[in-house]
Amino acid sequence: MTTQAPTFTQPLQSVVALEGSAATFEAQVSGNPVPEVSWFRDGQVLTAAALPGAQISFSEGRAVLRIPAVTVAHSGRFSVRATNGAGQATSTAELLVTAETAPPNFIQRLQSMTVRQGSRVRLDVRVTGIPTPVVKFYREGAEIQSSADFQIVQDGDLYSLLIAEAFPEDSGTYSVNATNSSGRATSTAELLVQGEEEAVPAKKTKTVISTSQISKTRQTRVEKKMETHFESTALQMQVEGGIVTQQLAHKTPPRVPPKPTSKSPPSHLTKVSATRHQSPSPVRHVKAPTPTPVRYPTNWILP
Repeated sequence: MTTQAPTFTQPLQSVVALEGSAATFEAQVSGNPVPEVSWFRDGQVLTAAALPGAQISFSEGRAVLRIPAVTVAHSGRFSVRATNGAGQATSTAELLVTAETAPPNFIQRLQSMTVRQGSRVRLDVRVTGIPTPVVKFYREGAEIQSSADFQIVQDGDLYSLLIAEAFPEDSGTYSVNATNSSGRATSTAELLVQGEEEAVPAKKTKTVISTSQISKTRQTRVEKKMETHFESTALQMQVEGGIVTQQLAHKTPPRVPPKPTSKSPPSHLTKVSATRHQSPSPVRHVKAPTPTPVRYPTNWILP
């Protein structure tokens, strides 16, 4: 098993305490093997005789020193030292005992923000007060406890909530409550975490989807317009020597209309004239077929 020197993942924080109230120092330490912890005051080993009533504990890497009722004489520098076979580490903080009081006051409040899914989020506040306020973070009214996903850290009067990887379900109203014997203060802000499907604006998505539809619509409109135009000229009447020829035009025009090579009439008219010139001999009378009557629309005006 590999060894690891002690490391303070959460160092001690300085405390301002009201005379007669309790003062607590806490630190989180890691190491392998589990380190041994010792406390010091102004460089001297802290003993029960030197600090009557003090409560010292160390469990699951958390070292705690609690003084139930402080006096001005307790003011000073406190240190905790962690030691194992791989090395040692020390964390130090100040204790200030005062007779004055001051309610909690946010000198930096929570700020609302919008982030993308997977982002690292940090919510910061700065709060002062005498005695040092107890600061807690909440989401939608539920208190947040430090874990692998949500970590609460303190650095002097700066308190931070760290979200390692934000997801849409982390969106909501976040608040911080700071409380001491003189009062209470609250700061609130909104956090919005956008999912991956919201990364592309809806307007762009809509344009991409409708491109092919617009092309089809335009093509359909052109085809209908061309069809209407050729239907209007579909029926043409040619009258020649009392014989009526009805010609239906194609609905779709040829792609490249042929250019006339001569001024001669169309081939179909030539065929009609040739047929008429090949009439039977005057000696032999042949009864011509009765032409099929042609019905004209009521709105047509014949010449």
